[in-house]
Amino acid sequence: MRTTLIAALALTATALVTSPAQAEPRDPTWSAAWATAMQRPTPATGNWSTAGFDHQTVRQTIRLSTGGRSLRVRLSNQYGTKPLHLTGLTLGERHLTATFHGSPQTTIATGRTITSDPLKVATTAGEQLTISLYVDGATGPATFHEDGLTTAYAADGNHLYDDATFSQTSHSVYYLTGVDVTGATGTVVTFGDSITNGHNSTVGADHRYSDALAQRLRTRRLGVANVGITGNLLLSELQCFGAQGVSRFERDALGQPGVRTVIVEEGENDIWDSEHNFGCGVTPRVTAEQLIGGYRRMIAAAHAHGVRIVGGTITPFKADYMEPAEFARAEAIRDQVNHWIRTSGQYDAVADFALAVGDPADEQRLDPAYDSGDHLHPNDSGYAALAAAAAGPIS
Repeated sequence: MRTTLIAALALTATALVTSPAQAEPRDPTWSAAWATAMQRPTPATGNWSTAGFDHQTVRQTIRLSTGGRSLRVRLSNQYGTKPLHLTGLTLGERHLTATFHGSPQTTIATGRTITSDPLKVATTAGEQLTISLYVDGATGPATFHEDGLTTAYAADGNHLYDDATFSQTSHSVYYLTGVDVTGATGTVVTFGDSITNGHNSTVGADHRYSDALAQRLRTRRLGVANVGITGNLLLSELQCFGAQGVSRFERDALGQPGVRTVIVEEGENDIWDSEHNFGCGVTPRVTAEQLIGGYRRMIAAAHAHGVRIVGGTITPFKADYMEPAEFARAEAIRDQVNHWIRTSGQYDAVADFALAVGDPADEQRLDPAYDSGDHLHPNDSGYAALAAAAAGPIS
């Protein structure tokens, strides 16, 4: 729970509020050093999103992909059912107080995101930062990120300024949607589904492909912001898997402060999850042409914002449990989509994820050395291989 955050000076500047329907204007002074995409509250074992919080402190630890001279914190009440009154927020081992318009308290309207006043705090790449927030009333359902691959802690009462034992734990992220720094050279955003999110990587170890990519880019002082959502689809929306990719792209990817490049890895769930019910509804079948149409929309949006966009090929998903005819249909779409990503020239560059983690003996399967066990998601080594494939196209 401790961090290496040391120095702090005065709190200055003014909080920024953004509409959920608009991307935050890009500010060349700030770069996202950490981010996550917000989701609607969803009932599931191990997360507190539907119940929310009531006179509780929530403590969360994130890892900064790059360091800087100052930092600020972004909080979201995007899917809240009422305004969120935040009594206080502290950072680091010294429990530094963050302010909003000069006050330690703030209220975040439903559907809004708020940014703290800047803190003059020096940070370094790879540093862990602990953030604690306290609410002195019932919040109602909480805006959150379900598959956080980290540990959030909660305790009754106000523990903003002490190191009380937090007995309640969850692997989701609550309200916290971004941490920005000054002094970096910009941000690379990784956008997509569970593979971008890092599903089945080691919880608490920061072994997503975005983490390994951040290490590779460290000397260039580039931040990496991961806005993948497990289960997310490019063209459809299911409540427990986030807004459809083409709809959230501008907010979650192009809205990140300092964004220079976006790496897209999405479409796999649209292909092989269609017409199956995984407990959150059923989505229609899609064609390769429909997916390509979605990619074209995101490419056009990125270029309109002056942002480079890198296309990631869809990784293999062949497994013995799949019905042969259904697999053949899905694989044909994957093959068409990957051919277009590699050869169309529409993306500014290509990260060939399929080649990076595919089995040399059978390109329709994950390499056993990179398989987490479900034949769909990479293990830690596989995510490192994806990072190597993604690093080359970053300019």
